[in-house]
Amino acid sequence: MKEELIKSISKHIGLNSKEEQLIKTFWTEKTLEKGDYLLRNGDTCRTDNFVVEGALKAFYINPETGKEEILYFAIENWWATDIESFQKQSPSIYNIQALEKTRLLQIHYNSFQEMLRQVPKLERFFRIILENYLGSLQKRIILNKTLDAEERYLDFLKNYPKIAMKVPNYLIASYLGVTAEFLSRMRKKIKAS
Repeated sequence: MKEELIKSISKHIGLNSKEEQLIKTFWTEKTLEKGDYLLRNGDTCRTDNFVVEGALKAFYINPETGKEEILYFAIENWWATDIESFQKQSPSIYNIQALEKTRLLQIHYNSFQEMLRQVPKLERFFRIILENYLGSLQKRIILNKTLDAEERYLDFLKNYPKIAMKVPNYLIASYLGVTAEFLSRMRKKIKAS
């Protein structure tokens, strides 16, 4: 499992075999069953989590409607962490839950800091990961303000085909900010054209 993490890191920075072995010592394996929570609203995010296999959803419960609203999905080779809660070691404002059996690699906050101290070049790797994440969030905000629901759905299918295949449509609808019925009508319309 740890080889998947090393492959992901090696796409962005070069590691020698000693660094690879050292990095592996900081990470532990965890398996979640479908429905298990990785993080609950109000708990502190104690680990950074690399998804080796499976799928998770990050969501909060809208206090006005009582409905679950999807913030993001995480599948293989993605990260599933409340970054602010992890960095500040403060309570999370959302939940992360397994959509299917999911295998993770985890690193605890203090171990993460020690790993960065011992392998300083990892600072660059995690900066790149955060920049990519921030860029995707900025794009999502802009698309939500400039595209209609159908265009957002088509963009989602284009950019996240693996997620579209793994995740139930009602969750995709929540992510896009539309009802499941509206998404179903859009899907039929797209298939017909």
